[in-house]
Amino acid sequence: MQYQELADEIVAGVGGKANIISVMHCATRLRFKLKNSQQAQTAALKNNPGVIMVVESGGQYQVVIGNQVAEVYRELTARHALDDRSAATDNEAPQGLFARFIDLVSGIFTPFIGVMIASGIIKGLLALALVIGVMDASSGSYKVLFVASDGLFYFLPILLGYSAGKKFGGNPFVSMAIAAALVHPMILEVLQQQQQGNALTFIGIPLEVLNYSSSVIPIIFAAWVSSLIERWVHPRSPSAVRNFTTPLCCLLITVPLTFLAIGPAATWLSRMLAEGYLWIYSLSPMIAGAVMGAIWQVCVIFGLHWGLVPIMLNNLANFGHDTLLPLLMPAVLGQAGATLGIFLRTREAKLKAMAGSAFTASIFGITEPAVYGVTLPRRRPFIFGCIGGALGAAILGFWHTTIYSFGFPSVFTFIQVVPNSGIDASVLAAFAGAAVALLFACVTTYLFGLSEVAATPAAAVTPVPAAVAPPASLTRRESVVSPMAGAVIPLEQVKDETFASGLLGKGAAIIPQQGRVVSPINGVVSSIFRTGHAIGLTSEQGAEVLIHVGLDTVKLDGQFFHPRVANDQPVKVGDVLLEFDHDAIKAAGFDLTTPVLVSNSDDFVDVLTLSHTAVSEGAPLLAVLK
Repeated sequence: MQYQELADEIVAGVGGKANIISVMHCATRLRFKLKNSQQAQTAALKNNPGVIMVVESGGQYQVVIGNQVAEVYRELTARHALDDRSAATDNEAPQGLFARFIDLVSGIFTPFIGVMIASGIIKGLLALALVIGVMDASSGSYKVLFVASDGLFYFLPILLGYSAGKKFGGNPFVSMAIAAALVHPMILEVLQQQQQGNALTFIGIPLEVLNYSSSVIPIIFAAWVSSLIERWVHPRSPSAVRNFTTPLCCLLITVPLTFLAIGPAATWLSRMLAEGYLWIYSLSPMIAGAVMGAIWQVCVIFGLHWGLVPIMLNNLANFGHDTLLPLLMPAVLGQAGATLGIFLRTREAKLKAMAGSAFTASIFGITEPAVYGVTLPRRRPFIFGCIGGALGAAILGFWHTTIYSFGFPSVFTFIQVVPNSGIDASVLAAFAGAAVALLFACVTTYLFGLSEVAATPAAAVTPVPAAVAPPASLTRRESVVSPMAGAVIPLEQVKDETFASGLLGKGAAIIPQQGRVVSPINGVVSSIFRTGHAIGLTSEQGAEVLIHVGLDTVKLDGQFFHPRVANDQPVKVGDVLLEFDHDAIKAAGFDLTTPVLVSNSDDFVDVLTLSHTAVSEGAPLLAVLK
């Protein structure tokens, strides 16, 4: 039920189904292609408890969910009849060339990237098993596991045919049939004849057959050509026969054209791309490592990392190995180290729990929870993680560490850099670089990553009574008074992990005595939720205050809530913002605990709670230290 509601809220937040061209998901985020991103309610989505972050990049509107993204995606596509097909529409906003490229690559590779990673891990484990002598390459066990790991890569063009066909708006089964023709066993026989000097022709045209197993670029171009043919033929065919005449034309034209022109040209392009990367890498592997280790997580934040995936796969297809992917592993472990440093340093229970779970996810290659929830909001830990990644990747670059099977950077990379010849200096460099990245980020974050106040138990956990003055160095502060009368409880005691963790900001919670909310600051109304249960304010001094009446009260869909102000309306302390039916909401079974947060807490030194018992309307509640 919670995924259904979150899916509905996200669809509404991106401007409704009518504003969605397509949607797909990766490991942690929903990737929307919208007709008009200005119609999206970005602020409301960011304040949604089920959403970690919203990012616009590469022509995509990305809603970061976390590890539950697959469940939310299933509910979203089922309830709103959406899929990841993204044929162009007349209402689609124009995109730049780079944005279109990122959107294209992510759309083609995202659907099966998880299976590719799993297959690559099995390949790495098999290589390690051969090296340490626990498995024989001639054994039946090895052969079964090898085909389990290699099947996807051998027939990769077929999978790409399906996803590329959908991405280009064509029939994905037609492009799969084209891909199957490229890797058909008879083509390998023709290739052997060709190598023996027996040249073949197609209607008199010399035929140059190549081995397209594990290839990437040829089928993508072929799927694009097939989609163009389909768009031209389909509307011009009689409706009674178009279901087979359109695929017939696509196959009869595209398959020969691929063998004669598209395949050789795309193969040449892929080799030039691979050799071009090797040329750049050969200039200075150490500098290449440092640069990639430093910027990888920045690319992940904006979804730009998809632009590097074809290069990795292309290197593996052309050379059987890749030197780019290993350089990214220290970047991942650098963020893991920064998260570990926060886990060891902080004494705030909720932050420690969040950092601990994010660290675990990071070492397995999922860094979004660590970046968005832990390191990036605190800035310095994120920077230390990037520096650690640069140092570690420079070591891998210097020793030419190479990977022999595909996977996203994680602890599993260690088994994928082991060559069949055995462990060598490049493998040891992978361990050394990873250790440098993790330890540097961990130590620097532990020592310098958190502000002095944030790392002090009294400031992080214990509410400060009004009678206790802050240190002299923190005397610049802004007061946030209580928007309602009631009992104050620490934020970490709120029965909602999103509020309790502090992910949405620091503050306190109030159990209200009556049904009204007044302004706690002088400022302006920045947002009123459609359901009326929450209001955002911006103070004259820049503090962004969120008042969220009750837990899960969004489910009431506005019932019992009566806003008394409008968006962008100036307010003064004590002005009535909202009235609600206190007794009716409780009778409906909802918890009325009301978090009062400073949602941009990271822009300030700290946010202290000034009252920790009962509080009256207008009494001091929070102090925002500058």
